[in-house]
Amino acid sequence: MANHKSALKRIRQSDARRLHNRYYAKTARNAVKNLRATEEKSEAQALYPKVCSLLDKLAKRNIIHKNKAANLKSKLAKHVNKLA
Repeated sequence: MANHKSALKRIRQSDARRLHNRYYAKTARNAVKNLRATEEKSEAQALYPKVCSLLDKLAKRNIIHKNKAANLKSKLAKHVNKLA
């Protein structure tokens, strides 16, 4: 266990950040899953910009990698365009 005051604070901070990042990463996964499950084109087109925005924010804050966000957005765009 850490003996220094600064190390104890660092542990507290990293735990808080880990929980915060985990929450937003899980929220993004759920949003992607909901968009993929959508069968109606108009509903998917309305949902797509919100999901993309969420992924961009997570990539900007280094919660997910920027290439992962780009890959997800690309696949979701294909899914939305494929819907009839």
